[in-house]
Amino acid sequence: MPRLNPFAWGRTKLTKVWQAATLDNGHVISLSWSDPLGLIAAASADGPIALLDAKTGQVAHALSGHGFGTSCVAFSSDGQHLASAGQDGKVRLWDTATGQVRHEMAGGAAWVERIAWCETTHLLASAAGKKLRLWNETGTMIREYADHPSTIADLQWQPKQPILASTGYGKLYLWSPEQQNPVREFAWQGSMLVLAWSPDGKYIAAGAQDCSVHFWLMANGEDLQMTGYPVKVRELAWDETSRYLATGGGPVPCVWDTSGKGPAGTQPLQFEAHKDNLTCLAFQPHGTYLASAGEDGLLALWQPGKQQGAIALAQHSSPSSQLLWSADSQQLVVGTAEGNVLLYTIR
Repeated sequence: MPRLNPFAWGRTKLTKVWQAATLDNGHVISLSWSDPLGLIAAASADGPIALLDAKTGQVAHALSGHGFGTSCVAFSSDGQHLASAGQDGKVRLWDTATGQVRHEMAGGAAWVERIAWCETTHLLASAAGKKLRLWNETGTMIREYADHPSTIADLQWQPKQPILASTGYGKLYLWSPEQQNPVREFAWQGSMLVLAWSPDGKYIAAGAQDCSVHFWLMANGEDLQMTGYPVKVRELAWDETSRYLATGGGPVPCVWDTSGKGPAGTQPLQFEAHKDNLTCLAFQPHGTYLASAGEDGLLALWQPGKQQGAIALAQHSSPSSQLLWSADSQQLVVGTAEGNVLLYTIR
């Protein structure tokens, strides 16, 4: 494949607004943004969670987080409820006004690796080992599904309806809060690491341990596989139109076009600027920009289908670990391996 021009200089700039640090200067393992509350939750891998004022970066509240380490934090889709999970086997719901724990729930195993809020209801899913549980906003467990055959690697709600996807080794499951058994199953002999629904709910992609991306069409269950990535694929992102799927698995963001007959037999767009492997990919919630960040500390903006090269760049002194857009798509928050949280605006 021909090399693409690495830069497309224009008027777009990434301007740093503020820089803050996690409470213990620990690796930023998870970020979540509540636009209604004006807060960014930044979790350290060592445990503490900082609630940062999104305008200033100042600490609004310091949360104790989880003993032995926090694994993730997540605001509900309406931005009113903050959940966290960690290596103490607990899921916690927090009072963001006081910084105190409202409810504490047992995940069912020693570590709770994943939590996810449903975008259409106030349901929270948690994954701990082989245990998949559903909770309401008051911390009451409303369903516990049968154990998965392997450790749950990831879970994600369908954006338009309360259907939950979970995966690990060998299968991807779809669950309804109203049923005990899976509503659909998709088999594939491999270890899937991360899931990404398309915004329209028509596709679901999975990054895999064997340096590939697996891709299912919900209408008929047809599956595709993209192979040849240099490393395991942990970075996936869809654009708002569900046309473009961005994938990591190395230093080059690859963007697949699902329009027309789909990506089968096609070559992806490739965007070169990073000198080391990617760690994060994120499309604007509303817009055409794709942001990428990596182990080289570089933050880059791209415009798939419109520009071949990076339209804006920013460099950090340490590897990037987390990347998140604001609800209005005008700001980016970046977490780093050395415990920094940085907010950029696009100008």
